[in-house]
Amino acid sequence: MLKIGGKVPNLSGATNGGKTIKLGEMAGRFVVVYFYPKDNTTGCTREAHDFRDQAKAFAKRNAVVIGVSRDSAKSHDGFIAKHGLNFSLVADTDEAWCRAFDVIHEKVLYGRRYLGVVRSTFLIGPDGRLVREWRNVKVPGHVASVLDAIDGADSE
Repeated sequence: MLKIGGKVPNLSGATNGGKTIKLGEMAGRFVVVYFYPKDNTTGCTREAHDFRDQAKAFAKRNAVVIGVSRDSAKSHDGFIAKHGLNFSLVADTDEAWCRAFDVIHEKVLYGRRYLGVVRSTFLIGPDGRLVREWRNVKVPGHVASVLDAIDGADSE
């Protein structure tokens, strides 16, 4: 399990547009990795819009945003096109990213128990170490909290 201050593994994964992304290639920048349950659902769409709408603020802070879900790259392509998203989405169909960040847990929906992705966000520093984590994220105000954390980490 990842710990604050610990080195984040050099994960790679298929993304939208048939590309591959590697965390290790982002050294020297802040990396925001946010996990969400499913493309085109209400909360996930709102969260994606919030990150999309703050793209300039993240760029100004030398930060890149990566969304991760267990949806396919094809699903991500449609999600991005429909909502004008301006960041990469990793298709974690083998759950390697989800397991590395420990975001799959038991959930209950209408009395039914299942294993699902818990909405979570992780801030990786330019040195590749975990700076901050947010688990069980509530979408309203979350992106502002992430930007504030980058500001705080940048001044240390």
